[in-house]
Amino acid sequence: MIFKNKGNNPVVAAGYFFKGLNLLFRPELRGFLLVPIAINVVLYSLALALGYHYMGSLIEHFIPDWLQWLRWLLWPLFFIGFFIAGFFTFTLLANLIAAPFYGQLAVKTWALLDVEAGRVSVHLGEQPLAKVMAAEFKRAGYFATRALPLLLLSVIPVVNVISPLVWLLFGAWSAALEYLAYPLENQGVLFAEQKQLAKQMRLGSLSFGAVTMAGLTLPVLNIIVAPAAVIGATAYVYEVKGE
Repeated sequence: MIFKNKGNNPVVAAGYFFKGLNLLFRPELRGFLLVPIAINVVLYSLALALGYHYMGSLIEHFIPDWLQWLRWLLWPLFFIGFFIAGFFTFTLLANLIAAPFYGQLAVKTWALLDVEAGRVSVHLGEQPLAKVMAAEFKRAGYFATRALPLLLLSVIPVVNVISPLVWLLFGAWSAALEYLAYPLENQGVLFAEQKQLAKQMRLGSLSFGAVTMAGLTLPVLNIIVAPAAVIGATAYVYEVKGE
């Protein structure tokens, strides 16, 4: 598979995320959104409730009475940290659980785009569950083996001043690989080739991933960002795929 040059345009690529938001509640796709959104709601609600409970306990245990004014500082820091950590942890977990449903959503989105383009829709076979989960774990391993060196970079004096920028780039790249995978897998493109295709349109991939990553850090709204990113990534692949 090859991609057209416009796929590397960062403005065009970012626009596909917003196209995904625009298509999100189309009647043809609505039935494929309920389970992924429900998974996101449950996981984020559970994580927030547990985090709130344990953060309160830690503050009570470690902050003496004469430093109680620090609560006003610690609570905002907790919520900021929660939503940043959410991208790297709960989002990954939610994607692992929802992966089969995202594959179905990508198939249905592709068919909808065929109809809108006036093309005869060719049914894309949904990947077997075992293959979908194996691909998710393989991507998770890829991300983990690269995140660990970045964690070390973050604690090395002097060098760690560049770690925020490196983390942002890594987050954007990870988000691009994660959501482009669903339409590409339905086209029979496996992980090794997915990475090569993403590198082929590196600027576009990073732009799409950066917008998606930013959306995933937004409180409440992030529950619809992942399905919108799947739809947007499908439109991205659909429109820049070479014949």
